[in-house]
Amino acid sequence: MTNVLVVKANNRPDGVSTKMYETFMAEAAKVEGLNITTFDVFEENLPYFGQELFNAFGKAQAGEELSEIQAASLAAFNKSREALSAAEVVVFAFPLWNLTIPAALQSFIDYTYGAGYSFKYDENGNLVSLMNDKKYIVLSARGGIYSTPETAPMEMAATYVHNVIGGVYGMEKLEEVVIEGHNADPANADAIITAGLEKVQAAVQKLAQIAVK
Repeated sequence: MTNVLVVKANNRPDGVSTKMYETFMAEAAKVEGLNITTFDVFEENLPYFGQELFNAFGKAQAGEELSEIQAASLAAFNKSREALSAAEVVVFAFPLWNLTIPAALQSFIDYTYGAGYSFKYDENGNLVSLMNDKKYIVLSARGGIYSTPETAPMEMAATYVHNVIGGVYGMEKLEEVVIEGHNADPANADAIITAGLEKVQAAVQKLAQIAVK
């Protein structure tokens, strides 16, 4: 069995990246050999990463009672890392909101981004990735067009995920599907979305090839 973690990062029922998530899940259900778990970053209601977590570390080590927010922060830290550690393939389904990723997805990344866990530093101070044995898939949607030379520098959602998950954590990119321009070109929105969802289905088939190895 291949353990697949799907990180769902859109709580809008009609969101295009939500449709990408739903399409992926429906298609993946047809594939044998996949053990699929969803980590919905909105449903998890992760506290923002910050000092409360560090206070929780100190209190837990000293055996002291944690406040409610400290306990929630520590639980979010543990659950996020446990989910990521158990996965062989991680699928990120998210939109571009205000040029970047949703804050809830940022929280998940903040909890899993850490020296000694997802990367380390060698004796010369160079970053060494620690998750080279994992693969990842990006499913992202953006209503505007951010794939031109003029607009690409403004896109900080998929680019950020690649920089962190592929660059820092060292996971191998298995596939990327981006649906874009459906808001900029409403007359062709249905065709744009349909074509993108077909690519999501094709991405599952690439994952299926891993499952049978």
